[in-house]
Amino acid sequence: MQDTRKKKTPKDGIEGEGSYSGTRDYDERTAKFIEKGKVEKAAQEAKRAMESDEAAELRKAEAQGKAGDIHGKRKSSK
Repeated sequence: MQDTRKKKTPKDGIEGEGSYSGTRDYDERTAKFIEKGKVEKAAQEAKRAMESDEAAELRKAEAQGKAGDIHGKRKSSK
């Protein structure tokens, strides 16, 4: 299980949007994911999901995320 507790950052480090520690953590976790050979399996699972009954729900969630509406509270303009 991954430790999700916040880590202390250096007092002189820039944090917030553009967080150096957040970027470093993301890069490290992404590299490990690739090194462990998990990309192909994840891609196949995503493909199966997009070809299943849940595809419409996934597309809706993607659109909400792209619109910055991660909680689905904005009314659609369509």
